[in-house]
Amino acid sequence: MEQSFYIGAVGAHQQLRRLNVHGDNIANLNTFGFKADRADFTALMCQNFRGIDEELPMGVGARLLMTSTNFAQGGPADTGRALDYMIDGEGFFALIDLDSGEVSFTRNGAFTMSEHQQATGETDELGQPVMETVFCLGDGAGRFVLSQEGGLIQVTDPTEELPVGIFDYTNYNGMEQIDGTRYLPVDKNGTLWVGSGKLLKGSLERSNADLAEEMSKVIESQRAYGLALKVVQTSDEIETTVNNLR
Repeated sequence: MEQSFYIGAVGAHQQLRRLNVHGDNIANLNTFGFKADRADFTALMCQNFRGIDEELPMGVGARLLMTSTNFAQGGPADTGRALDYMIDGEGFFALIDLDSGEVSFTRNGAFTMSEHQQATGETDELGQPVMETVFCLGDGAGRFVLSQEGGLIQVTDPTEELPVGIFDYTNYNGMEQIDGTRYLPVDKNGTLWVGSGKLLKGSLERSNADLAEEMSKVIESQRAYGLALKVVQTSDEIETTVNNLR
């Protein structure tokens, strides 16, 4: 079968994947701290190559190589809420899950007061530690915000300026997105250090996805998808004509 058939088929499938990327960006236009993804394409091999043990198969057309995240800062949204924080500049908020020990990073500073059980330093008549309930700064999903020293931030008066930590990495390339606004670092991100950003109270960072740009990319993908299907259709018509000549 003609390679044009496979080029069109692969192209159509990859454009559907690209549409999913831009569709997710559009769906999160109003998500605080959201960072838009970009679709990066690469050309497939156009001939066979000899590998170590066997011949590597030939590919045709182009495919979605990876999605990279645009970490550019979004605009500010003044909420006036005492527990809302925004980073003006570089850096992330650090969130810890006390059950798993996982530390993730986010630009979404919509925080809440979360209950936390901690020991008072005293013991009861059975020798068990006496626990008390305190309120600490959290994300409302079971994780707690870390201070600049790496500890939990106890909240007694929400109107006070809290010591919310700002952390940063040398580069953000390849950070693993684990949900809409949280990320996990990888080895190539470098060493964790204190962020240089400025903490703003009563504000949140808007999504950096641009509706006009995302819609133009969606239209571009739709056009490319239609052209790829046209290639498949034309290739099939050529094959049909050849078969009828026999």
